[in-house]
Amino acid sequence: MQVTPTALPEVLIVEPKVFGDARGFFTESWNETRFNEALGQQVHFVQDNHSRSSRGVLRGLHYQLHPHAQGKLVRCVAGSVFDVAVDMRASSPNFGKWVGVELTAENHRQLWIPPGFAHGFVVLSETADFLYKTSGRYAPECEGSVRWDDPAIGIQWPLDGITPQLSPKDVNAPLLKAARTFD
Repeated sequence: MQVTPTALPEVLIVEPKVFGDARGFFTESWNETRFNEALGQQVHFVQDNHSRSSRGVLRGLHYQLHPHAQGKLVRCVAGSVFDVAVDMRASSPNFGKWVGVELTAENHRQLWIPPGFAHGFVVLSETADFLYKTSGRYAPECEGSVRWDDPAIGIQWPLDGITPQLSPKDVNAPLLKAARTFD
């Protein structure tokens, strides 16, 4: 497993070893011991989620506040997405900054988004199957969200002229200046 920090050093690209031949491929997509050694901390996942979405669906930006803050290890197992993390820690020098990574079934990349960061993605392929491992259970009273198109954050979504499909919750998410934050 190779772990690479992004421009937000706590957000990590995780690339498992992939063994391929004429039959296809094999990869160990999750190993708790190796993952925790690579992070230098203990992360215990308690929930797995799976979403399927079509081209142009944008989900996010979502997060969970304390005491039910969640870290997420995410990957795309069919299709491709542009995945984003935004620092929501008010005391962080990177507050409101974002990083984006393309995750595809072919590149096998995963993204570790620790507690304190919002997460979202847009589907680039016809459809995409997206998996999340979370370090905390969903708690509606701790749910936070921030607008996907907030100019204060300035995410450069690769929409190529497509109007994203959003849930009502995401359409009505607050701007960063009014969003609930960490710290």
